[in-house]
Amino acid sequence: MPTYEYLCNECEHAFEAVQSFTEAAIEKCPKCNGAVRKVYNNVGVVFKGSGFYKTDSRSTPATKSEAPATKAESTPAAKVESKPVTKSKE
Repeated sequence: MPTYEYLCNECEHAFEAVQSFTEAAIEKCPKCNGAVRKVYNNVGVVFKGSGFYKTDSRSTPATKSEAPATKAESTPAAKVESKPVTKSKE
């Protein structure tokens, strides 16, 4: 469940509340019963757990990763032809 941060408009008391998405927002300050508002901040991404690796979500065969290197080595270099520029007489 997400944690929401609230700030009282009257006494400026800041507090957090753990609420589900379907619960109604808190309207009164627990300290002075004044009106409160939600505080919105930038949310950083936090990964919690034993670890996250790029190989966790997919598995690629070893031959597939070697194929582009082999293909690049066997591809001939592109030929560039240069022609002399001739000026036309007017």
